[in-house]
Amino acid sequence: MAELLAGIKRDGGRIFFLGVGGSAGNCSHAVNDFRKIAGIESYAPTDNVSELTARTNDEGWATIFVEWLKISRLSPKDAVFVLSVGGGNLEKNISPNLVEALKHAKIVGAKVTGMSAGMEATLPGWPMPA
Repeated sequence: MAELLAGIKRDGGRIFFLGVGGSAGNCSHAVNDFRKIAGIESYAPTDNVSELTARTNDEGWATIFVEWLKISRLSPKDAVFVLSVGGGNLEKNISPNLVEALKHAKIVGAKVTGMSAGMEATLPGWPMPA
């Protein structure tokens, strides 16, 4: 994971931190650290409560992150970093927003990394690269 993040910085990419619940708070803190300490452009969609709630209301919970990443023009230079206790599983409706976002990341060729305690995680790209 360290090599992946070093490559993001070297190549001028951005990190998009995704998480819900307590993990959303951790994402917000990570954005601060990666911007301030590591000097990597970083964002968490959950930091923008107005957009988050508008998208949830108008488009639904399952697509809030993927649509945010599309507007942000996620690219192969970027990374999606997921923090999740439960992982994601479309069949069980566990964090479908994370699953859809990672599907998009794979389509555009962005890097995918993160941490999850979810033993049933079926997130695209899971297990995360070491």
